[in-house]
Amino acid sequence: MIPAPFDYIRPASVEDACRVLADAETAGDEVKVLAGGQSLLPLLRLRLAYPSALVDLGRLPELRGVADRGDHVHIGALTTHDEVMRSGVVREHVPLVALATATVADPAVRHRGTFGGSMAHADPAGDLPAVALALDCVFVVRSSDGEREIPAAEFFVDYLEPALEPGEVLLGVRVPKLGSGWGFHYEKFHRTAQAWATVGVAAAVRRGDGGAIEEARIGLTNMGPTPVRARVTEAALRGVAPSPAGSNGSDPLRDACAQADAGTSPPADLHARPDYRRHLARVLTRRAVGAALG
Repeated sequence: MIPAPFDYIRPASVEDACRVLADAETAGDEVKVLAGGQSLLPLLRLRLAYPSALVDLGRLPELRGVADRGDHVHIGALTTHDEVMRSGVVREHVPLVALATATVADPAVRHRGTFGGSMAHADPAGDLPAVALALDCVFVVRSSDGEREIPAAEFFVDYLEPALEPGEVLLGVRVPKLGSGWGFHYEKFHRTAQAWATVGVAAAVRRGDGGAIEEARIGLTNMGPTPVRARVTEAALRGVAPSPAGSNGSDPLRDACAQADAGTSPPADLHARPDYRRHLARVLTRRAVGAALG
């Protein structure tokens, strides 16, 4: 289909973009921000979105790139998925981001889609929001009033609804470095290579000197209207020493991961019912944690 008519605006700077968005809000116009366009353009073509104007940020170099900032890695909002997954800084310091980004759609989408655009789209079936939640990322945004920081736990408000206020532009994402002793893995079940995740699990696990798990962080993809943390399983994993199942069939690791779906509200659609997604969450969490432990 052909999109509905809209005005096309290409700001020359972030400040210019913030001004345009603020003016549109004052005038009561609906404006959409264009980054890589891999999520927005299909919505426009299907006329599921009717913006009066489209603000294209694609030519703003200050929103691109990956930088090592000491205690965290800063990923610019317009950095493509391909650039993120190939970045030596990302792979060395925040490998879970690289692992998950490599599973996003297909190479064509990864070369056009952007890290920040995927986050700001706030689709709970997207792979990266769950990673941001598990790693306690921080989103840096700017408006005409200045900059502010939004923790990942507060950024994903509802289905396709980020915590961005009208007039705000996402500058980038700060990904904390967790340091040594951590293992990471992203496990995903999907119908085809290009499909959204039916369920995905982002796992980060840290072992103590004795081999027992001291801390676990688990983010779940497509298990509710927003990405969620498997808090019950995270708590149950503390102190667990991975080992073969006992003679009575007991397996503390399996038992802890069997609670991964606690407190979730998975959707029902053409691809899976809620009970099937709950089953997948338990199984994939066990796999992801096992892989993170090596």
